[in-house]
Amino acid sequence: MEKNRNYFIAIALSVMIVLAWQFLYMNPRMEAQQRADEARLAQQQQTTEQAGQNFTPESPGAATSTGNLPGANQAQATATREEALAKSPRVAIETAAVSGSINLVGARFDDLKLREYHETVDDKSPIITLFSPADTRDGYFTELGYIGSDTSGTVPGSGTRWTLAGGDRLTRETPVTLSFTNDKGIVFNRTIAIDEHYMITVNDKIDNPTQEPVSISSYGRVTRYNKPATPSVWVIHEGFIGVLGADGSLSEHTYHNIEEEAVANTKATGGWLGITDKYWASTIVPPQAMPFESRFTHFTDGQPRYQADYKGDALSIAPGQSTELKSLVFAGAKEVPLIDQYVEQLKIPHFDLVIDWGWFYFITKPMFKLMDFFFRHVGNFGVAILLTTVVVKLLFFPLASKQYASMANMKRMQPRMEELKAKHGDDRMALQQAMMALYKEEKINPIAGCWPVVLQIPVFFALYKVIYTTIEMRHAPFFGWIQDLSAPDPTSLFNLFGLLPYDVPHFLMIGVWPIIMGITMFIQMRMNPTPPDPTQAMIFTWMPLVFTYMLASFPAGLVIYWAWNNTLSVSQQALIMKRHGAKIELFDNMKGLFKRKPAASK
Repeated sequence: MEKNRNYFIAIALSVMIVLAWQFLYMNPRMEAQQRADEARLAQQQQTTEQAGQNFTPESPGAATSTGNLPGANQAQATATREEALAKSPRVAIETAAVSGSINLVGARFDDLKLREYHETVDDKSPIITLFSPADTRDGYFTELGYIGSDTSGTVPGSGTRWTLAGGDRLTRETPVTLSFTNDKGIVFNRTIAIDEHYMITVNDKIDNPTQEPVSISSYGRVTRYNKPATPSVWVIHEGFIGVLGADGSLSEHTYHNIEEEAVANTKATGGWLGITDKYWASTIVPPQAMPFESRFTHFTDGQPRYQADYKGDALSIAPGQSTELKSLVFAGAKEVPLIDQYVEQLKIPHFDLVIDWGWFYFITKPMFKLMDFFFRHVGNFGVAILLTTVVVKLLFFPLASKQYASMANMKRMQPRMEELKAKHGDDRMALQQAMMALYKEEKINPIAGCWPVVLQIPVFFALYKVIYTTIEMRHAPFFGWIQDLSAPDPTSLFNLFGLLPYDVPHFLMIGVWPIIMGITMFIQMRMNPTPPDPTQAMIFTWMPLVFTYMLASFPAGLVIYWAWNNTLSVSQQALIMKRHGAKIELFDNMKGLFKRKPAASK
């Protein structure tokens, strides 16, 4: 029994260390990093405001590894969103999922709002703004263009003014066509279509009516000025992302890493790249048959900005001939079924990895699928979490049965173990050999009880990823005061759960569900005999309280899962141990808490 208990304590302490790492180290570190970034940005803005007249509007410039890509020499952005939108001619975008416009200067996607998502749980709050023009402080946009050569003349780039040649509004049913003819007579026709969600298809046709071959290279970039307002936590990636090559692996780089050093990726054919947030992403899928170079970089001249971009190999267009290129732009919410649909239908390599499923991908995604299945039948993700927990408990029931059977057998052998301890006294080697002989005689595996706990740790972290990462959990209500399963319980014990008229500091936000979780954990711990070792007994006594405090800042969905899982475990343990004829220690342990301990003899 003691070995089994020691394993349980070791595992519990491991989980506590992870929680403490996030709460005591990672959170303060992220806050410090955010303050440092804000100070650095303020200093850069002060410097560039003094020398802003030395910068010209954005234009193609030299760039590391990819050469001549737009992105350098960006002037400080000061315009309001309304002023910036009014500066240039535009084509409206209007679907059930998004609204915005295409800037005809550069054919740039720089105005996009997500109509199905609001900033807060209040449906009257503003909808999410994803893209904003380059002239604004929140500039964020995607652009596709070309880099010319001595034979090509002027080619479409950041400053090119396209002509609207077909359609007057981009909708699911009506694509638009843009046209540009350069100084040598080369004609660029761009047809832009959008589906009912967030995928934009860009088809370019380039006609060379001249008597000479021309050589041009395509490029694409996602440019962003600011990092997410809420700092990222260690369990989720936000920043630069891509799968470079049809069979390539996932490439991820944080904003901080790219601020320190730009990354020039190896040449690839196929794949995608861009920038991802917790719930949103902006990515480009270059023409899949075209080799390209790519990079992730941070510019500090003028307007500080982050950029993920690529430059394709040069294309040669013979006299009187034409060529066509097809690119895709994803800009929107990372909805799991939708992303999987794009992978299947559009054959985008590993595009599902734009959602950060984590190390336990093989557990995390199936768990979400199961949860989503329940949600589609019951209409409440909180209830879906409860039902998923039941399924997980059923899957682990055979192991749990062995665990509790082992505990029951160990308890049954307790008198004989005590006899062996008395017989061998301080001879630990002899005691160990006698104990092993007893285990072999009674066919008891002393470590069998710890395996179910070990195996459930990945399940716990996988569920944490599902609740914290997937947009389906964002603003998903449960019942009562829980209106967002991805956010902490908003109530607090220290203002009597809202009855007292004052706000509580963040570190004292210990809500109803964390308290329920702590109570269920306390009951579960008391199902087992109190450890004879004072240190172990103290850990068992205080662990539920520590976990209550630690988990108070975790998503409510995870706390609800843990409370429900504890409740099922208590019921399961009571049933199995009763079946094996072992005494359930709960009530005796509860009584023991209130018994006066005898005074130590002097």
